[in-house]
Amino acid sequence: MSLKNKLMHELHSETVVKASSKISIVGVGQVGMACAVSILHQHLTDELALVDKMADKLKGEALDLLHGSLFLKSRISADTDYLVTEDSKLCIITAGVRQLEGDMKNNQLERNVAIYKDIIPQVVKQSPAAVLLIVTHPVDIMTYVAWKLSGFPKHRVIGTGTNLDTARFRFLLGTKLQINPISVHAYIIGEQGDESVAVWSSANVAGVNLEQLDEKLAKEEGSQIHKKVMQSCRDVIKLKGYTSWGIGLSVASIVNAILKNLRTIHLVSTNAKDEHEIKVDVFLSLPCVLGTTGVCGILRQPLHETEAEKLKQSVDNLLKTQHGLLRSEC
Repeated sequence: MSLKNKLMHELHSETVVKASSKISIVGVGQVGMACAVSILHQHLTDELALVDKMADKLKGEALDLLHGSLFLKSRISADTDYLVTEDSKLCIITAGVRQLEGDMKNNQLERNVAIYKDIIPQVVKQSPAAVLLIVTHPVDIMTYVAWKLSGFPKHRVIGTGTNLDTARFRFLLGTKLQINPISVHAYIIGEQGDESVAVWSSANVAGVNLEQLDEKLAKEEGSQIHKKVMQSCRDVIKLKGYTSWGIGLSVASIVNAILKNLRTIHLVSTNAKDEHEIKVDVFLSLPCVLGTTGVCGILRQPLHETEAEKLKQSVDNLLKTQHGLLRSEC
């Protein structure tokens, strides 16, 4: 008789019950694991599945988490086989290569597109009803690639976009004003990165529009803070070699909104066709209402003429990259 049988009288065999809020993460590098830990600490899922092609790294990360499972409320599984992701409600893709120093951005993009051609079909096969959340950089283009490869409706393919940039913007603005950033409402839209658009025209604290207090000062302050937002990522990379916790917490906030159907607003990369006079399929960040089905709605955000022009430049930049991808496929 086994130790288990000596311990208890088993009345019936275990019934397999599918997880109701299963999340899968593809890629267990620093970013993937920061997402995993942030999600687990907030108890957002009853099952977390990890996938990576590096078997030893994957096993090590999974074991490390399992050893702490006494302190968690989620089942954890891991495998190099995508079958482990079956029936996920949400699939988070962090896999990809970093842009190396001296490397061309297009080289990074081409390598990541090749990786996605392997990943996305396997994820879709196992979880055809899932919402895809793309973290891989360059995030707007990679979200577009995931959308094309998956065949999913556009509301179920989302990129992390400027969600973290917006958090940094509010943090820096709150620090400047000596106000908790939770009470600061200011947003960054458009293409993620240096060409993003800080929407200063609607920035406010408790409904008090900052631009109306002092238009010239507000624009100068806003421009400086936006530059600091763009630099802050590079500062973290210079100091510790990579970014992880900020994006991990940002992903967890998006996951929370989707799985709990909160219908809260997040600055995520979405298909912006028919928004702000955009006539083409292009993914960039706009204020989106998130719920169980992914993007439930996009706010009709008023923009000043200069902000609208900068957003148009984001569209042009992304289209140029998309067209380059199409040419490389020919």
